[in-house]
Amino acid sequence: MSEFWVDRRVVVTGGSGFLGTHLLAKLRAAGCDDVIVPRSAQYDLTKEDAVEALFEDNKPDLVIHAAGNVGGIGANRSLPATLFYDNLMMGALLMEHARRAGVDKFVVVGTICSYPKFTPVPFKEEALWEGYPEETNAPYGVAKKALLVQAQAYRRQYDFNAIYLLPVNLYGPGDNYDPERSHVIPALIKKFLDAKAAGDSYITCWGDGSPTREFLYVEDCAEAVVLAAERYDGAEPVNIGTGKEISISDLAVLIARATGFEGEIRWDATKPNGQPRRCLDTERAAELFGFRAGTSFEDGLIEMVRVYQDRITA
Repeated sequence: MSEFWVDRRVVVTGGSGFLGTHLLAKLRAAGCDDVIVPRSAQYDLTKEDAVEALFEDNKPDLVIHAAGNVGGIGANRSLPATLFYDNLMMGALLMEHARRAGVDKFVVVGTICSYPKFTPVPFKEEALWEGYPEETNAPYGVAKKALLVQAQAYRRQYDFNAIYLLPVNLYGPGDNYDPERSHVIPALIKKFLDAKAAGDSYITCWGDGSPTREFLYVEDCAEAVVLAAERYDGAEPVNIGTGKEISISDLAVLIARATGFEGEIRWDATKPNGQPRRCLDTERAAELFGFRAGTSFEDGLIEMVRVYQDRITA
């Protein structure tokens, strides 16, 4: 519980989504009992009149912008314009109308996809502008990075308190398992469990398995966002992660073990790998608002598989 959240009205965009549902639980636990979750049927956040109405109707003190049109490599390759436009417009309109409405603080949940393709590992926040993002997710990453520029510009011109967070790849209960939209962990969990149920002797994964990724349990990310909203008021972007990476090939082996799949894992090197490596330097988050991830990757993965298996067998 924190005095910061008492009598504070909070809008959480994307509050019914993967990260958003965990954010709501963390906010309640912190003592925030006045949370508004705008629904897309009522407020299309890519339309200015809808965003203006959101602030007129609800008059929030603080906004956590966690909404996004997201997907894995497949979605980024097939819908680059849609992902660019939707994410840019949502963020830009929300921040502008939050400023006009006199909102005390605006929290942007960005993305690790904004980093340059060949960022030295571990990724330091200072490296954000040292190159172009990996091509398959560049439109999405650039749209989200533009919100960092907006936040810093608004701070300089309007003294508007907007902060910018850079979460690494998230995983955990409630993730998206749609084959057209899912990220690597839910995609592999579904692939392995489907193959196991069908009695298949092998599965085929995209790429060659060599890229590395860092993964953060979604509940840990929600904790980090709430801590940053409460304790951080700076202009500089902040990484949110664990600081540990794993290769996609080793990840596949772990998921096969967790799902009980005993067949062969094959790799289709004609498919894109995505960014070669992803691993964050997480010291800034620890220093500025006391966040360190508390969930081990193996424990989080086992819990995610358990919850998904319970869901499909219910």
